[in-house]
Amino acid sequence: MEENTVGLIFLVVVSLSVVALTLFLFSYLFLDVVETFWVKHFERPPFVHFYLFKKDIPGPLRQVLQDDFSFYRNLSSKHKKYFRHRVHGFIKTYEFHGREGIVITPEMKAKVAASWVMLTFGMRRYLPSIFEHIILYPDVYESTVTGLWHKGEFNHPAGAVVFSWKHFEEGLKHGVHNINLALHEFSHALHVCATATDEGGASGDFYASKFDEVITYVNRPDTLRNLAELDYLRNYAFTNQHEFMAVTLETFFETPGEFHEKLPELYTIISKMINYKPV
Repeated sequence: MEENTVGLIFLVVVSLSVVALTLFLFSYLFLDVVETFWVKHFERPPFVHFYLFKKDIPGPLRQVLQDDFSFYRNLSSKHKKYFRHRVHGFIKTYEFHGREGIVITPEMKAKVAASWVMLTFGMRRYLPSIFEHIILYPDVYESTVTGLWHKGEFNHPAGAVVFSWKHFEEGLKHGVHNINLALHEFSHALHVCATATDEGGASGDFYASKFDEVITYVNRPDTLRNLAELDYLRNYAFTNQHEFMAVTLETFFETPGEFHEKLPELYTIISKMINYKPV
């Protein structure tokens, strides 16, 4: 009798587990279908922030965000909690490595994480596997890919984003000169994630479609003349399409008001592309 009872309980537990897993998979697939439809027709995801169990970071790290990120300071109390949850997730997901004697502190991790979270705050998926490692050097370093001296790079084959900490900090301290190393290199990672993989989901597909609009916009003769006359985006933006996007995104976050005033059409495309409108 007892064996029959135990067996019945086991079957019930297994059945419930199978049902729960089936419902989860169905919900996940259904969500992707709904999100794809929604993004296509409304040019934004149906929702971005939903966390069953929100995580937080220690008080000193919250202060780092408050002190060093105007993006975070300008968020509502509710969205600050979402932001910190994502920072926590980033720190727990990716491995940090110090080179040439640099010692990585929790504060450094928070600053790196916040830079990525800021860039992807309008997207539902924010922890891609396109990179796994964050590598920090104290200053410029010799790249293992190019053999040249770099301030930072996104090394796709190695799954690594690399920064000179000296220049990373300079980007944070001088927040209105349109040079932000963290945003620049993370923009390369985001671009590859959205245009060359399926990790971005519907938001990634939408990013890719808006990138096509950016290229169409830039290739117009009147646009090229306007960009040259304004002298707003630094010359490095015109190296290639990837660098144009990286420079454009860091400028978009550094001086959004000026960006909106000088390049309103491009501002509209970018704000839809990443589902974030600063002004």
